[in-house]
Amino acid sequence: MQRTFKFRLYPNVGQSQKLQNNLAVCRWIYNKMIEKINKEGFQSRNDLNYFLTDLKEREPWLYSCHSKMLQMISTQIDGAQKALIQLRKNGNKTGTLRFSKHDEFQVFTYNQSGFDITRIGNTDLLYLSKIGSVQIRIHRNIPQDIKQITITKSKSGKWYVCITCNAVTVLPKISLAKSVGIDVGIKNFAYDSDGFVTPNPLNLQKMLKPLARMQRKIARRQMGSQNRKKALKFYQIIHERIKNRRKDFLHKISAQYAKKYDVVFVERLQKLNMVKNHKLAQKILDSGWGTFTNMLDYKCMLIEVPAKNTTIDCSRCGNKVPKSLAVRIHRCDRCGLVIGRDHNAAINILKKGLNIFNIKLPQELREVTPVEIQNGSVKQEETTWLVR
Repeated sequence: MQRTFKFRLYPNVGQSQKLQNNLAVCRWIYNKMIEKINKEGFQSRNDLNYFLTDLKEREPWLYSCHSKMLQMISTQIDGAQKALIQLRKNGNKTGTLRFSKHDEFQVFTYNQSGFDITRIGNTDLLYLSKIGSVQIRIHRNIPQDIKQITITKSKSGKWYVCITCNAVTVLPKISLAKSVGIDVGIKNFAYDSDGFVTPNPLNLQKMLKPLARMQRKIARRQMGSQNRKKALKFYQIIHERIKNRRKDFLHKISAQYAKKYDVVFVERLQKLNMVKNHKLAQKILDSGWGTFTNMLDYKCMLIEVPAKNTTIDCSRCGNKVPKSLAVRIHRCDRCGLVIGRDHNAAINILKKGLNIFNIKLPQELREVTPVEIQNGSVKQEETTWLVR
């Protein structure tokens, strides 16, 4: 199994210029290859590599960059072409590959060679061919078998490296006794079947005033001026802070659930349809539900269940109790259950997940120890209900 570790780079002025030059060269070659594809149609990876060789013969200054780094551009474009072909086969409408504009190409890759990590005293250094040794902040242990590294530049000008390694992992044993259902929302980000509530920080909402202030400053600056570039950089820094706070929150809550539970059940939400409601779209996107489920997916065993009627159905008797978004309490007229609507939905998600768990679980890879099995269905211990 391959794992990727992300670390911060601290290049000096000369190294920053070389890294920026690599991005410019990669963008130039990328656009040349896209131009060839638009003229002649589909080009295989080998065809693009032959084209790259011809470009080097015509432009000798390309030899100042690491050759393997330039070859990875053809690999990137080849994958993009195949993805477009697959989308067309699936019936989706697709366009053509677009040219990369200035400051949009922010990634280049060293594959298999051209890099090395050394330590001198208390300082870690990342050696890059044609660039030199760049200071790197390694904050966790990484395997020695490194396959490739990817250098990225953020909008605010920070440099990062993603190191891909081969790692030996042991599949954990899964116990159904440690399972939970999670209902995500806007006011409360997560309400699980055990009754724990996590408020939604809504990081974008808290930073709307600084963003609006910077947008006004950008609008007042003259196009192309240095002052406008400075204001735009501060605007990008604010967005980067929002992104970092959101990712930090999502990593912490997903790690908390992954450590406490073996199996996590969530709703299969149609997010693209949900954001069509313009009154809730901003808060839905600000919450980052998709990123949260992706993090849970690689940190623990995640199973998505159908979202139909999880809020309407009574988690005790199954009676349907329709309610609008303004109604936050579930009250069942049949069994007298009074419970929060999010808590009720989380319990229903857990029940749905347990009913299909034995179908989704790869039995040959994991050991299952369910609490109770009757007639092929899995049931958990009795839950304590809040009754009116």
